[in-house]
Amino acid sequence: MCMLERRLQILLDEARYQKLAAHAKRRGVSVASIVRQAVDQFFGADDGRRVEAARRILGAEKVALPDPEKLKNEMRASRGRRA
Repeated sequence: MCMLERRLQILLDEARYQKLAAHAKRRGVSVASIVRQAVDQFFGADDGRRVEAARRILGAEKVALPDPEKLKNEMRASRGRRA
């Protein structure tokens, strides 16, 4: 996680603050955390990390997948053994 190093003070009307506070309480996080998430969502959170993740996913080795019918049969068989 990044080190928080800048303080921001904003004024909100009561209705906006109550919406933020209620959302934060439901999620079990601080109001400040909700504001940071909103900023990230608006501007796009750390695009460099997303680009790197996409590059790694697209560059990953191909994996052999089983035939879908064979996989379904194996799943059915394993359920039958547990029952």
